[in-house]
Amino acid sequence: MKKKQMQAWVLGGMSAALAGSAVAADGVFQLGTVDVVASPVDAVPGETVIKGEALQEFNRDTLGKAVALTPGISLSRNSRNEDIVYLRGFDVRQVPLFIDGIPAYVPYDGYVDFGRFTTFDLAEIRVAKGAASLLYGPNALGGAINLVSRKPAKALEGDLRAGFGAGGQQKYAANVGSNQGKWYVQLGASYTDSNYFPLSNNYSPKSIPTSASNATRNVLEDGGHRENSYQTDSRLSLKLGLTPNATDEYAIGYVQQNGRKGNPPYAGNAPGQYLNSGGGANSRFWQWPYWNLESTYFIANVAVGQDHIVKARVYQDNYDNKILAYTNGSYSSLIANTANFPSWYKDSTTGVSVELDSFAFSGHELAIAYHYKEDKHQDNGLALSKNYRDVTTSIAVEDMIRVSDLWRLRLGASHDQRDAREVYYWPTGSTSGTNWLAELTRKFGGGAEAFVSVAHKTRFPTIKDRYSASLGSGLPNPDLKPERALNVETGLRGSPWGGARGQASLFYSRIENLMQRVNIIPVSLCNQPGVGAATSCAQLQNIAEARHAGVELSLEQTLGHGWTVGGNYTYLDRENRTSTTPLTDTPRNRLFAYASWKPSDRWEYQASVDAENGRMVAYGSGNAATYVKMGGFALANVKAVYKPLPAWALEVGATNLFDANYALADGYPMPGRMWFANGSYKF
Repeated sequence: MKKKQMQAWVLGGMSAALAGSAVAADGVFQLGTVDVVASPVDAVPGETVIKGEALQEFNRDTLGKAVALTPGISLSRNSRNEDIVYLRGFDVRQVPLFIDGIPAYVPYDGYVDFGRFTTFDLAEIRVAKGAASLLYGPNALGGAINLVSRKPAKALEGDLRAGFGAGGQQKYAANVGSNQGKWYVQLGASYTDSNYFPLSNNYSPKSIPTSASNATRNVLEDGGHRENSYQTDSRLSLKLGLTPNATDEYAIGYVQQNGRKGNPPYAGNAPGQYLNSGGGANSRFWQWPYWNLESTYFIANVAVGQDHIVKARVYQDNYDNKILAYTNGSYSSLIANTANFPSWYKDSTTGVSVELDSFAFSGHELAIAYHYKEDKHQDNGLALSKNYRDVTTSIAVEDMIRVSDLWRLRLGASHDQRDAREVYYWPTGSTSGTNWLAELTRKFGGGAEAFVSVAHKTRFPTIKDRYSASLGSGLPNPDLKPERALNVETGLRGSPWGGARGQASLFYSRIENLMQRVNIIPVSLCNQPGVGAATSCAQLQNIAEARHAGVELSLEQTLGHGWTVGGNYTYLDRENRTSTTPLTDTPRNRLFAYASWKPSDRWEYQASVDAENGRMVAYGSGNAATYVKMGGFALANVKAVYKPLPAWALEVGATNLFDANYALADGYPMPGRMWFANGSYKF
């Protein structure tokens, strides 16, 4: 590359990085993104971006449904009535969630319920896969998911939405923003509520034994309205930004999210999976009176001379939730088990990250980042309070190198460490992990691009992994080591022909040091203060290995006469290399496809389908677990949109149009046909 061309590329990239005070492109809060400081045309190939317009177009109001638009991601539902996502076979502990680049997962177990997060105030969702930037920080074993908020571009802008649907569903959302040049403000608020969801008319009521002898059977789900499936969620987001000059930007953000939900009981016919103390392995008679998240953060982007940029993030998050456990499905009598129920968690996270981006070296966009994160967890039965505190640090270096006009190389390395500073009853400990990545990209004519990447990533065991007593049947293991993965990907993206945009990827991951539960003898080792004598005992150990491999294909095609078609397909093959126990909760084949027709400016019609097969699931746990292959399904969704005026939109439609009876986990049937009607106004 000629020297002047290289200088132009570097200056262009720096201009993009310093564009914080400029009008926000597509209403996106650029400070909320995490990446090497790449120029707009040089997005990382392994990152998929879901725009806010697509979320509204496909009515993806919750985060779980939203990210399922991405190839490689599948949705699952666990016995706690939580939406859990898998990215190329990695679960949410291994693919952490971020809000504007700030970690948003529960410190205790690393999980987060993707069904509790609404998407009304998002500008976009970024899904980074195997070679996700090391600038995200620790634990991105299989990738990272970043929710990027809005930034206003006009003096006054926003939208209002309202909707109703089956099961007493109602939703309301408002977003208002103002950009006054030197400062801006963005406000979002939403509320959703549902009394229940209807089951398919094809659902056959299941019964389970109420005694070990199977002498009596008790129907826990009789069809129609799904038992204990109510939920309510509200969300408030506020961001105030200052842009004093052409290079610097400062923003203070606040998010408050409050939710409550029922936990539908187990509705399968697995022997032995019935009620007991605590609700049993599957038929948990639980309710969550609150599931709350509060986040406050400060983000700054400051130019230092003409060749350097400093980005800083400071944040404090609080997570609170409570579980009430009942003796049966009438939800009138609480379980008398003061050691475990009622159960409440009170978690908090305080963190800071500082990143220096440099353009001082010709042809390089160099980033150096330091992360510090302190996690606190407190849980309480009525009899005993337990406190834990972890400190996690990371230092990362990543460089985007423009080798020539056609070739680009991304290199990175990081070292992470986690120290247990406070632990209830058990010894503290520490562990560390090293990560690295390399990615090579080659441009071709017509905007096409080929890429190949290899990345070594780690994931630290959570507080729960190391110290959970599993309601009296678990032996903590403070010496657990990080899980390790080697992720390899190659692919091609671009416009194969006129009006089309697509991508094809092959991926492979080898995972080592996976944590697997092992039975311990004697069981008395699990005896702990306030819990009582153990009847069984198991421990998590780093003994498992696995392999994930697959193909992702995506294509969108614009046709004449107002037609657009598109979709994506994922093939995923997972292998447990340690034992014959299958890896669960992900489909072998998954397809999302859609077609839309816009015959005029006022009318639009849309049809889509979500289909999958080859999902293996388990009921029971440990050596008592039984594995079953779920039936495949295809869900058809339709809607019609009418715009009486350009700013107004009215729509009606239905999900699961043909009322398929399906489930993502044994004993937890999903909604049947559901109608909806929505209205929106944009200004």
